[in-house]
Amino acid sequence: MEKSKKVLVTGAAGFIGFHLTQKLIGLGYNVVGLDNLNDYYDVNLKKSRLAILQKLSGFSFEAGDLSDESFINQLFKKNQFPYVVNLAAQAGVRYSLTNPHAYLHSNLHGFLNILEACRHNKVQHLVYASSSSVYGANKKMPFAVHQNVDHPLSLYAASKKSNELMAHTYSCLYQLPTTGLRFFTVYGPYGRPDMALFIFTKAILEGKPIDVYNHGKMKRDFTYVDDIVESISRLVPQAAAPNPSWDGMQPDPSTSFAPYRIYNIGNNSPVELSYFIEVIEKKLNKKAVKNLMPLQDGDVPETFADVDALMKAVDFKPSTSIEEGIGKFIDWYVSYYQIKV
Repeated sequence: MEKSKKVLVTGAAGFIGFHLTQKLIGLGYNVVGLDNLNDYYDVNLKKSRLAILQKLSGFSFEAGDLSDESFINQLFKKNQFPYVVNLAAQAGVRYSLTNPHAYLHSNLHGFLNILEACRHNKVQHLVYASSSSVYGANKKMPFAVHQNVDHPLSLYAASKKSNELMAHTYSCLYQLPTTGLRFFTVYGPYGRPDMALFIFTKAILEGKPIDVYNHGKMKRDFTYVDDIVESISRLVPQAAAPNPSWDGMQPDPSTSFAPYRIYNIGNNSPVELSYFIEVIEKKLNKKAVKNLMPLQDGDVPETFADVDALMKAVDFKPSTSIEEGIGKFIDWYVSYYQIKV
């Protein structure tokens, strides 16, 4: 296959990376997947995803860490990737409250190594994961990419905002096209065990209580993983370009005079946590034992994505309903863990 169809996906054994890699290979890309298979959550789940990917022709795996500068440099030099999708990161808002150093190590140092490698190896387009958490204390709904995002509520959010700033610098100084993607609460099969859907499903099946924060009144713009990867796959070959009408007197945060773009990828329809739990209960045919709790430090009460910029760019809008998405996750869960429902 021609070199122009080669792409590096970091975090390939992670939840979104796993689904994206399958999607890109289906579209004819050769994917080099990078992952350090760390133990932030169940390594066996990461190995299961990786085992599926390793059966696909067009996939090759590299075990390594973003923060290993010489390894990253050698990987880029050897492969000369036209496209890079950086999904590897230390994830999770709550974990950042107790393990702050992990975020600087992976999300800042690691991302700097990616930027440097892209710069020195003439990468045509860097697409990277940001997060809806960057909206922080913003109250205006829906969250739009044109809003200022200077009030993060967690170190995780601050690290993702930092990635956007770092990317802009490289777009400006070195004309490196960069596109940042603010994901809104991604869920689906092979999802992360530290996320609400996984935690709730497991606990309800085991008859254990679940902690329901903000007394179930929290709202999230839950986004099904297939919608996320469809959006990313459309953006990969579409290198970010300068905005000719960008105005430094009224600076739009989501575009630039440099080849830089930011997009929300969300379902554009927030769901209250209490209803989310109802859908799980209905699918499992089992009631949850709820432990109602106040809002946690670092959490925002609501997320709601304005996806107009994404629709304009790639002619696609995430639209999988919560009922369909949760149904598919639970079907996967009971099959993977061999549970009778």
